[in-house]
Parts: sequence; C-alpha cells; structure tokens
Amino acid sequence: MSDINPYQTPEQNLETNQPNEYSEVKALSAKGRIGRIRFIAYSVGYGLLLNIVVALVTALGTGVAGGAGEIVMGLGMLLAYGAFLVAIVLLTIQRVHDFNTSGWLSIIMVLPIISLLLWFIPGTATANDYGNPTPPNTTGVVLVALIIPIIAVIGILAAIAIPAYQEYIQAAQQVSGS
Repeated sequence: MSDINPYQTPEQNLETNQPNEYSEVKALSAKGRIGRIRFIAYSVGYGLLLNIVVALVTALGTGVAGGAGEIVMGLGMLLAYGAFLVAIVLLTIQRVHDFNTSGWLSIIMVLPIISLLLWFIPGTATANDYGNPTPPNTTGVVLVALIIPIIAVIGILAAIAIPAYQEYIQAAQQVSGS
C-alpha cells in the first residue's frame, strides 16, 4: 500500500482565476480598463470639478464689465464642458473594456437610463483583450462613489419632509390663530 492519501488537500495553490498582475489606472486614456466603483467615483469627481470650474468662470465673467464678461463666461464654460465630455467618454471606453467589449459601445452614454447599466455590469475577473484588471479599490474611491447614493437618499428624504413640515406649520398657525 502507498502512504500517499489521494484525498488530502493539494500543497500548491491551484487557483488560476486570481489575477497575478494588475494594470495601472489611467483615468484620462482610452486604453486599459476601469472597474465599476472607480468609474462611478471618477465620474462624480469630474462632475464636482466641472461645477467648481463653472463657478470660477462665472465669477470671473461677472467681474468683467460689459460684453467681455459674457464672452469670457461663454468661452470658459465651452472649454469646461468640452473637457468634461472628453474625460467622461474616455472613462466610458475604459469601462466597456472592463467587460471585454469594444470601446464603440461607449456611444451608449448618450442614452441616460441605458448608460446606468455600466454601473451594474461586472467586469471580467481575469485579464481580457484590453489588459489586466485594475487593483483593488482604495477607501477614498469607495467613499467618493458613495456620494451619489447618499445624495439621492437625502434628496428623497427632503422631498418628503419639507412639504410635510410646511403642512405642519400651516396647521399649527391655524390652530394658534383661532
């Protein structure tokens, strides 16, 4: 008889689904991949940056007298929105690369509801035609990605609470005024 037990666990790591290598995250590139959470976080970050730039351009434009201020605001906002659009297109291309699809599918971003599917379609766990998976998400990326759900919940609560509070105030005023 042999001393080798055929049912013992193997001594070597046999898992081949775990990526050995991660690709570098390049937010402003059409090459490579980007995961769902990073896609959401970077989109939120770019949106916040756009709002800051638009506010600064508006402040600068209103500070300039006459029609020149309107020209400064118009050109500044055109540049800001153009840069934002380019950045979002590049992010979307990387996102569709994550689930091993051609970057041409990024045209879907013109359909607002359909483009939300990019938040839910999982990427491939291993290397695909567009590179290795990205490294695990950092805490900062996860926190920025949570901004959207937090704002949505606060907005829903405010939409419910503010009218109810106004009705309460009106009812209280009627009772006290009687």
